[in-house]
Amino acid sequence: MSLPHAILTALLEKPSSGLELTRRFDRSIGYFWSATHQQIYRELGKLEQAGHIRALSATAPARGQRKEYEVLPAGRAELADWTRRVEDPKPIRSALLLRLRAAAVVGTEGMADELRRHLRLHRTQLDEYLAMERRQFPPERDTEADRLRHLVLRGGIELERFWVAWLTEALAGVADLGAAADATDTTDTRGTADPTNTADTGGSERAGGAGRRGGAGN
Repeated sequence: MSLPHAILTALLEKPSSGLELTRRFDRSIGYFWSATHQQIYRELGKLEQAGHIRALSATAPARGQRKEYEVLPAGRAELADWTRRVEDPKPIRSALLLRLRAAAVVGTEGMADELRRHLRLHRTQLDEYLAMERRQFPPERDTEADRLRHLVLRGGIELERFWVAWLTEALAGVADLGAAADATDTTDTRGTADPTNTADTGGSERAGGAGRRGGAGN
């Protein structure tokens, strides 16, 4: 998805000023296609120059009044054409997965804390999505547009559930590796012979003493 198409989508849902559009992004589209306020304003200018949107005429122009934008037929046609295009899924890029792969060769020190932090963040995001679902999609909202928007939110919910489940599994796996490593270190320490171990010396002396006593009896 590209930012111009995200803006066209938002403006078709509701004509907005640049400021209002950036606020709407923060509450909806920005969850799955983020953009800074500067990027949004820059794209608004490009879309206007391309003839895809226009600024609405103010009924009573006032100094400092914000321009509201609406989508023109050319912009709607571009968005409709974009929705019909063939586009392959993008390969996942995750720094966390890469760091876990690196831990396989350099050790897992610090990984458990980072995994727990990510788990907290994803649980918080999941709770936020579920609250949005209850608030925005009650059973009576059942239009075609509502169903499609709900599907988008459901995608976010299921993605967060995946991360929560995977991070929980990853934490357990890292903990098991740590426990196994500790057990190995303990075993190695116990199995190392100590040449100064007096217990061994005492045992030899006791055996020798018993032999001497046995010889004296004969």
